[in-house]
Amino acid sequence: MFNRNRCLRRVAAIASISSLVAGCGVLSSDSPDDEGPIVVGTTSSPSTLDPAASWDGSWELFRNIYQTLLSYPVGATTPQPDAAKSCEFSDASNQVYRCELREDLKFSDGGALDAKAVKHSIDRIREINVSGGPAGLLGSLERVQAPSDREVVFYLNKPDATFPFVLATPAMSIVDPDAYPADALRKDTSVVGSGPYTLDSYEEGKQAELVRNDQYKGFAERKNSAVTIRYFQDSGAMVKALRDKEIDLTYRGLAASDVVDLQGKTSKEEEIQLVDGTGTDINYLVFNPKDPWAGKKAVRQAIAQLVDRGAIAHKVYKDTVDPLYSMVPKGLTGHTTGFFDDFGDPSVPKARKILTDAGINGPVPLTLWYTTDRYGSETALEFKELERQLEASKLFDITLKSRPWKTYVEGYQKGEYPVFGRGWFPDFPDADNFIAPFVGKQNALGTPYEATEITDVLLPRSRRESDRGNVVKDFEEAQQILVDDARLLPLWQGRQYVAASRDVSGAERALDPSTIMMVWELSRKTSW
Repeated sequence: MFNRNRCLRRVAAIASISSLVAGCGVLSSDSPDDEGPIVVGTTSSPSTLDPAASWDGSWELFRNIYQTLLSYPVGATTPQPDAAKSCEFSDASNQVYRCELREDLKFSDGGALDAKAVKHSIDRIREINVSGGPAGLLGSLERVQAPSDREVVFYLNKPDATFPFVLATPAMSIVDPDAYPADALRKDTSVVGSGPYTLDSYEEGKQAELVRNDQYKGFAERKNSAVTIRYFQDSGAMVKALRDKEIDLTYRGLAASDVVDLQGKTSKEEEIQLVDGTGTDINYLVFNPKDPWAGKKAVRQAIAQLVDRGAIAHKVYKDTVDPLYSMVPKGLTGHTTGFFDDFGDPSVPKARKILTDAGINGPVPLTLWYTTDRYGSETALEFKELERQLEASKLFDITLKSRPWKTYVEGYQKGEYPVFGRGWFPDFPDADNFIAPFVGKQNALGTPYEATEITDVLLPRSRRESDRGNVVKDFEEAQQILVDDARLLPLWQGRQYVAASRDVSGAERALDPSTIMMVWELSRKTSW
């Protein structure tokens, strides 16, 4: 869903917030009310305020104003109870999942949050079934029952140990049945939730004002009383606002050039710190098997042999992303380096042999497509670099084409593109979510990929295992199949950067495993 190992080095100019705090002699404020709301800038604005319609960046706001049964306290990598007091599979096959709610939960308007509200919230996602919405996350769910006020039971149609991860996504936010219809989306800009904050006011595309929700009961320990989120169109304007002290920190959307510029500044010069954390978003190429050239395995393997990921990361993204050699990013259980293990460093002679062994002797004509307005301003430069690398080999004749995201999506869903670029922002931090969405007759790419060993054997087997450390072998096998087919070619893995005023603490703790910001971790500092 959502929007990169540095080329074997780490930029020393980036310091963690904690080390800077120790060097500057400051303390976190004991008062969350000092100097008004903390102002966060981001280029990722919500597309909707109704969870039943959202499978996108709207989740970043939802995490803070709605509540889910499970979520991620600081340091957690697996879902933990939030609105729930406890949750667990109650059968050996991972098909019955039971949750007990906390006592006396209430929505922000004072209404009771009970098991019926949870059932209503999940059922309406499937009933409304918004195109491109989160109903696709509930493919393993057969039905929900609320046998008592505080007990919710999920019956699955197949074993699925990843279901707790699904429940922890902001798409599964709990809403008030009296305020959110069972068969229609809520259209206004008011929100009735039970999260750490209430939405005090909202201007689409401009800002959201969050204030402390006194009705909230959950694990979040709020270190401030109010947060304002400002939405920007581009990184440059957002960084200017930070330097002008109009905002306290940036969250998502820093361009590579701005990151590099901030890396080159000292905290004394600008009093801005840059927090550098590993991200789990990935960027990759998709090959259309129905295209006369992209459908040839030798063509795909030759491209895999030629692409220089390190050059893309260094020349285009200024080392703000890391080369990626597997669809499962580094940092997740099951990650491999399959493409490097099989193809090694870029090599024209090896690529030429792959093609000639398949009877392909002339330059291969191929069109590469990318979107102009989805993954950042560097995308066009990235594809020009890919064009340069492939044509420099004399083995390919490349044409580049592009479209805005809306029509771009329509094109690849119709199978119009021989090769096209995509990015993936995970729904949850598990290797399953970097494999399952891309395979099968119907997948997130619109290009059928019938990998029966993955879809019929490896994924179902892995989903029977609650201990995700025990499914590494299955994910390694699945990734090797992807490498052998070369239908998907991973390029880079993102890093998550937060630029913050020296007066703000908590940025290094504020990102959950899906890199969604938990704004309750942010606070101001006071001097000794």
